[in-house]
Amino acid sequence: MLSEVYYIVRSQADGRYLIARPNTETSSYLLLFREHFDALSYLNTHAAEVANRFAVESLPGTQLGSLLKRWGYSGVGIVTDPLLPKVEFLQHS
Repeated sequence: MLSEVYYIVRSQADGRYLIARPNTETSSYLLLFREHFDALSYLNTHAAEVANRFAVESLPGTQLGSLLKRWGYSGVGIVTDPLLPKVEFLQHS
């Protein structure tokens, strides 16, 4: 996971990242995409009316742990199918 590059979606208005809260818990998971076009597909499919308010950024796997710690995320949600969406959740320890 550390040698890969992931793509994250960030709000241009306030700089917050796109997260998921499965089961409406208080824990939050940073959504990661394996390809730039997957992130764009996700936005265009599920938030087309506000997609222009977000930017897709690359994130090296080596920086993932520090980002999770800095923002207090419980883990990551790797989006495997942006159209359905299908997400695999991994908790950070």
